[in-house]
Amino acid sequence: MAERGPEWLEWLDGGVTAPEGWRAGASYAGVRTYGEEPRYDVGLLASDRPCTVAGIFSQNAVVGAPIKFNRPRVAAGRAQAIVANSGNANTVTGERGDLDSARMASVAGVHLGVPEELVLVASTGVIGRPLPMDRIEGGIAAIEARPDGGPQFARAIMTTDTRAKSRAVRFEAGGRTYTIGGVAKGSGMVHPDMATVFCFLTTDAPAEVGWLQSTLKAAGDVSINMIDVDMDSSTSDTMLLLANGAAGGAPLDERHPAAPRFREALEAVAIALARELARDGEGARTLIEVQVEGAASLEDARRAARTVTASPLVKTMVAGRDANLGRVLMAVGRSGARVDVDRTSVWIGAYCAFERGVPTETPYETISQAMDTEEVVLRVDLGLGDGRATAWGCDLTEDYVRINADYTT
Repeated sequence: MAERGPEWLEWLDGGVTAPEGWRAGASYAGVRTYGEEPRYDVGLLASDRPCTVAGIFSQNAVVGAPIKFNRPRVAAGRAQAIVANSGNANTVTGERGDLDSARMASVAGVHLGVPEELVLVASTGVIGRPLPMDRIEGGIAAIEARPDGGPQFARAIMTTDTRAKSRAVRFEAGGRTYTIGGVAKGSGMVHPDMATVFCFLTTDAPAEVGWLQSTLKAAGDVSINMIDVDMDSSTSDTMLLLANGAAGGAPLDERHPAAPRFREALEAVAIALARELARDGEGARTLIEVQVEGAASLEDARRAARTVTASPLVKTMVAGRDANLGRVLMAVGRSGARVDVDRTSVWIGAYCAFERGVPTETPYETISQAMDTEEVVLRVDLGLGDGRATAWGCDLTEDYVRINADYTT
């Protein structure tokens, strides 16, 4: 599919190992017992040199042991590797969970030849069960991290995802060539309050740590933080950006001539991954894109777009190809954004269904037929200002109930 982004971006294969100096790999340790072959559930991602690191984590009051483990390491601003597993989230597992996260980092560091204190940990899957550390340690030992191992790593972090999600771009800026790679997972328990997924980003650009953190947050705010599958926020949400500087040159900061293009490239990768996460929601058939414009502020636009995207009634409206514009208006009205219905217009696909307070004469059947597609765009103009934002979600189908009713059984 055609990716969105500026013309100067070159889209690449390879995901997180596309930038210079990165390697990855995966193995199957029997932690995740479901999913299609080839099945992986333990993965390693490593740079050949220490990196500047930025990260944002779940705002859920209940978080996994890996998040508690990672927070001080990310705050210190240095990392070199990530060890991840799927099938078990290592959440609400007490002191043992904390010890297991530290053990994963130690074993991975020895295996990769990376200082233990520079290894970050990520676990995703079932909550409330101790990690099978004997299997995970064996899985780590079996991994050969390679420059072409990005696709394996992408599969290792999947849970109920139906496909791996990777992107990479190359671009020139400030007289140098930089590459950014990314991988993400998430299919259920996706309602961002930071990033309700795993999203790991790598680059060969050098970067100042404070600038990298603010740049990552800005990218998350227009991508991962604008998606919804089911209004539930995970306990394991982790978004990391590691910059190893292999491309050379001075570290990027606010004054660096390459900074604007780097930000735009990072956002393009993050948005591409966010769209794929929403498209692959549990049981989903249709990607929903909600575009809000004319809001009184950026915050209002984001609030309205996210509320429409998250609404169960909007999701079922799309699932049934039911051109029920009242559900869109209901969601906008309860979003907390400033709304004047007499200034509001709504488009479903290419058709204006509601214009400045009055339903249009576009036939219901015409709009309904236009909704019978793999991607439905809902556009709302609030007519109050210049604020605009885009959010992504998916329809809600019977399969979502089946998948989650059987998740641990």
